[in-house]
Amino acid sequence: MVAASSTEPPRTPQHHARAARGRSAVRAAAALALALAVAGCGAGSAAPTWTPVPSAGTASAAPGGPSAGASSSGAPTASGSASGGTPSPGATSATWKTYTDPAKKVRFDLPADWIVQSTDPAAGAAPGSLHIEVKKADGTFVAALQTGLPVPTSAPCDPAQARPYSVLNSVPVTVPFADGPSVITPRFVFRVIQGYKYFGSFGLTALATSAQDGKACRLLNIVPGPAGIGGYSFADSVEVVPPSPQAQVAPLSSFDTLAQASAYVRDSGDFADAQRMIMSLAFTQN
Repeated sequence: MVAASSTEPPRTPQHHARAARGRSAVRAAAALALALAVAGCGAGSAAPTWTPVPSAGTASAAPGGPSAGASSSGAPTASGSASGGTPSPGATSATWKTYTDPAKKVRFDLPADWIVQSTDPAAGAAPGSLHIEVKKADGTFVAALQTGLPVPTSAPCDPAQARPYSVLNSVPVTVPFADGPSVITPRFVFRVIQGYKYFGSFGLTALATSAQDGKACRLLNIVPGPAGIGGYSFADSVEVVPPSPQAQVAPLSSFDTLAQASAYVRDSGDFADAQRMIMSLAFTQN
């Protein structure tokens, strides 16, 4: 019987050496991949959490925790359509996401293409305070969430400095607050104060305005929070005074007439989105 021939070349000592080196390289690559995977798991622990806002009929994430589809990498995940029962039914953005800070102290909803940036706390803020800025996709500033702020005391208003102001939007909000003098139930408001134009500002407030005859020297967008939170603001500006003609107007809105300001509140998709975002604020730790 003739033995079957083989086309495989004979295995020389050099062949065995190359094979051994190949197996060593494979083992080294596998070890490196495992090390990178372990390192990647740890790196995500300090990142913010992005949770898609579920569409109607989909179970939402538990308070303070990510949903099954949440990403710990800091990048937004795909979002479903806006859920029902939102505070601002006029919001125009089709998709939303939920931001949770790395320490899981706060969370809020925002349009899927808006940007969140953490920056240094305000001067005088308590240690460990938050300062989170929200911007549109093009970088335009929308509002800032700040915690640990000192709550200003009520100050008398010089009648010569007082300016007419109007409240064009006021909606109760369920957020924590500490009762006290000049404290009212927290509300989301849009107010306009008159200077050389009408200057509008929106945000949360729980401090009564020191006003007389429909005039005020300043408008405060601050809520006195309980211990562990301190005073906090989620607004386009913490304190509003009419700017001078030489001063920068932003982030305030400016209008030539009060009717224009009213139309902005009624018709603006950007305002509706900002209202829904701010009213969704929730504190997961006190």
